[in-house]
Amino acid sequence: MGRQHSLSSISRSDTDPSLEVECPFGRIDSLTRTDLREAVYELFFMTCRSSPGFGGSRGSLNYYPSSPASTGGGGEGSPKWGSYGMTVARSRIKKTVGLNARRSSPMTTGMHSGSNSPGKARRPMTSAEIMRLQMRVTEQSDHRLRKTLMRTLVGQVGRKAETIILPLELLRQLKPSEFYDAQEYHHWQRRQLKILEAGLLLCPSVPVDRHSPAAARLLEIIRASELKPVDTSKNSETMRNLCAAVVALAWRSCSGASTEVCHWADGYPLNVHLYLALLHSIFDLREDTVVLDEVDELVELMKKTWSTLGINRMIHNVCFAWLFFQRYLETGQTEPDLLCATLATLVEVAGNAKKADRDANYVNLLSGALTVMQSWAERKVLDYHEGFDKETIASMENIVSLALSTTNIIGEDPLSSGVGLADDDDGTAAVDPSVNRVDYYIRSSIRSAFAKILESGASNDGSVIVGINDDPSNILLHLAEETEELALVEKDLFSPVLRKWHQVPTAAAVVTIHSCFGIVLKQYLSKVTCLTNELVRVLQSAGKLEKLLVQMVVEDSADCEDGGKGVVREMVPYDVDSIVAGLLKTWIDERLRIGKECLSRAKETESWMPRSKNEPYAQSSMDLMKLAKVTVDEFFEIPVGARDDMVHDLADGLETIFQEYTTFVAACAFVAARIAGNKQSYVPSLPPLTRCNQDSNLVRLWKRAAVRCSVGVGRTNGKDGVTNMNHPRPSTSRGTQRLYIRLNTLHYVLAHLHALDKSLSFFSRSGPSPTGRHTAANRRLAPSHHFDLARSSVQSAIQYVSEVAAYRLIFLDSRHSFYDGLYVESVADARIQPGLRNLKQNLTLLVSILTDRAQPLTVKEVMKASFEAFLMVLLAGGSERAFARADYEAVVDDFRSLKRVFCTCGEGLVAEEVVNREAEVVEGIVALMALPTERLIEDFSIAACEASGLVGFGFCSGGSIDTAEGPKVPMPPTTGRWNRADPNTVLRVLCHRDDEMANEFLKRTFQLAKRR
Repeated sequence: MGRQHSLSSISRSDTDPSLEVECPFGRIDSLTRTDLREAVYELFFMTCRSSPGFGGSRGSLNYYPSSPASTGGGGEGSPKWGSYGMTVARSRIKKTVGLNARRSSPMTTGMHSGSNSPGKARRPMTSAEIMRLQMRVTEQSDHRLRKTLMRTLVGQVGRKAETIILPLELLRQLKPSEFYDAQEYHHWQRRQLKILEAGLLLCPSVPVDRHSPAAARLLEIIRASELKPVDTSKNSETMRNLCAAVVALAWRSCSGASTEVCHWADGYPLNVHLYLALLHSIFDLREDTVVLDEVDELVELMKKTWSTLGINRMIHNVCFAWLFFQRYLETGQTEPDLLCATLATLVEVAGNAKKADRDANYVNLLSGALTVMQSWAERKVLDYHEGFDKETIASMENIVSLALSTTNIIGEDPLSSGVGLADDDDGTAAVDPSVNRVDYYIRSSIRSAFAKILESGASNDGSVIVGINDDPSNILLHLAEETEELALVEKDLFSPVLRKWHQVPTAAAVVTIHSCFGIVLKQYLSKVTCLTNELVRVLQSAGKLEKLLVQMVVEDSADCEDGGKGVVREMVPYDVDSIVAGLLKTWIDERLRIGKECLSRAKETESWMPRSKNEPYAQSSMDLMKLAKVTVDEFFEIPVGARDDMVHDLADGLETIFQEYTTFVAACAFVAARIAGNKQSYVPSLPPLTRCNQDSNLVRLWKRAAVRCSVGVGRTNGKDGVTNMNHPRPSTSRGTQRLYIRLNTLHYVLAHLHALDKSLSFFSRSGPSPTGRHTAANRRLAPSHHFDLARSSVQSAIQYVSEVAAYRLIFLDSRHSFYDGLYVESVADARIQPGLRNLKQNLTLLVSILTDRAQPLTVKEVMKASFEAFLMVLLAGGSERAFARADYEAVVDDFRSLKRVFCTCGEGLVAEEVVNREAEVVEGIVALMALPTERLIEDFSIAACEASGLVGFGFCSGGSIDTAEGPKVPMPPTTGRWNRADPNTVLRVLCHRDDEMANEFLKRTFQLAKRR
């Protein structure tokens, strides 16, 4: 057989299920825990055979009964537990390791062994009886052992225990007849042989050649005993071979020289397993966490086994520390005093570990025990959030102390290179010994606790780290809450314990928490493509958490030399404000891009057809303003603060789009205005100035008749929509109607600009108040300051398009009834009434198309265009028009009718005072028609000379005409700004005056041609 020694745990049948650690001393597969206990009891009894109660002089421990006891039940002659207390001196060992005397009643037995009759007196138990009871050895086995030792050691009272191979002696002396049956004997014999196999072959203290004759014979006998008991009689050849083999193997030495000590139970780890089985007897069987108060006497007796087992004080201390630690685990970690005893024992172990004269077995024993203790303790403290709570926090200090103590001992051990500093089984990275180990524990536990929180949230709501299929915002919000709770628990529950070793434990934990949450937040943000309310809430939660964590760090580090600045510098800021600002800027840019796309579509597809009768606007304007409103509403639904700069950015971007759209609308009007791009493009060009010729009466009658005939035909079969002057239809063209839609669109945009401006001004911050606060009232009263340029552009466009539409309506759509028809050839026969009927129809259509906001300005512009057209008829009517002084009354009457049309249009669309103010110029010019020709010539001459600066230099003679010297009156320029005082206006009245004096003046002064 090979050596059956491996560093694996003792089998489940040999240990308590609550044991959380592996046995550091390896496992001997052939021996159970019961085998070890029974074997070491035999050894213990043999080494103590000269002590009182073990075969020497009869004696007992110094117990002092306080009262008589009633008899109790017992069976098979076993010692009984007494029912009255015993007072003993406090144990030195228990005092050293910090344990208290806690037994409720002493251990006693009847005066006569096996007596269970009532009324029998009780006495204190001897050391031998206590050990037999603690080792769970039956009285029959104990009696058999006593008898065998008596037979074996007859005449050898002075023989040393370390010279006795006890299993061999027992095999030689005990016969099958001394056992209950053959099966019991066979089991007992197998145990003795397995002890010999373990001590001489599997775990020898002196290396053995497995192929030596003695080893081979021993193995052969052991294998033969598996099926049936070996014959151990005196004449048995097998027994002689067994004795020879065992003696040969046990009395060897490393040097080959003779030795005075036999080696059958001192090999590692058999000796440690046997000794630990013996040490376990110090725990009270009635209460497994209590050490017997008689432990001092029992340990002194146990020391007698040291020479046989190869144990010394250093090994004893390690085993003692492991004993308390193992019992602490086996009893469910319910007795903190056992852990305190472990720590107290480790103090002496630490002193022993510094010694240089240590053998290899001690080093293996020390390293194994400390490594397991350290591994268990660090497994606890590296994840103390999982292992401790309010109910178990009291034990945390001892476990941290155990982790640090074992780490320090291992680190000081020159022969334990790398022990305890290598990577843990769970992959925890090695830590340099110089690093504050408690800081390492804190950060490791925080990371572990945070990971559990994250895994719990991800399992419930989806994945945060890998593949975000669903919106993980809820996970992050929940994670922020759990992280805050984790920080508070750390501060209130664990930091007070850890502060014993760490100056700023809360700060170290909080920095780690901040880093962990920052990693998750960064991964979350890396997958974000747009700004949402959920995202903003996540960032706000992160910002709130960060402020709390920084405050906790500052408070915990207040007593540091730098006030905690060094710790705070470890915290990489989340920079939530910058992230929000960047995402908000991206959101704004995206919305503005959509707005520009909407504008581009409008330029390509807009037909300027009203959407409906109730919505007489361009579809593109409705789409654009709806998009702007939704953008502003969503912008302020995003729960972020301090966004004044962003409000301005959004407003500026929208304003640019509005201005470009306004330019687009005005550009359409520009196309409608054809060449000049303004209202003057519809005004007819001025005809050349001519003088009226005096026709004969016959010619005048013929022309008048021709005009009447032509006018009559035009009124029955006219063009431009007028088929019957008694029942005219509107002559407004489709192009003019589209201009009306553009006007509605501009007013629609302007109205929404006011609404958007109000929204932006309400939510944006007003100027600083005297109190330094910005209340809701201040925000509501804040004046509008956005879209000023856009509003100005829209208002200019409205004015421009209104003028273009008005001049187009009068000079293009109504040309036949105004400029082309009014007063042609004869005032009496071409009055204004037909034109007014057509104008009223056009105004009715205009009012039906335009919105209420657009009507006043447009009607006013139509009025101004009508007045200018009326003046054009009077002043630039061409060769077909001539006016006599007698026509004045008819013209005045017609103009009054024209004014009345606008005064009565709609419900006061144009105020009467406005109409009168605009009519003043026309009325002044019409008044010139009532003046005599001489007065007109005089007024013209004076005005022309004054305008040219010739008055006072002799060029003008007050209206006299000198034919010899030529004209003294200069030709006034045509300004187009008609006015009664304007010399060009007076000249045009003269040109249209149908009399001889005017004709002669114009001929002599300016040589004007005569009309044809």
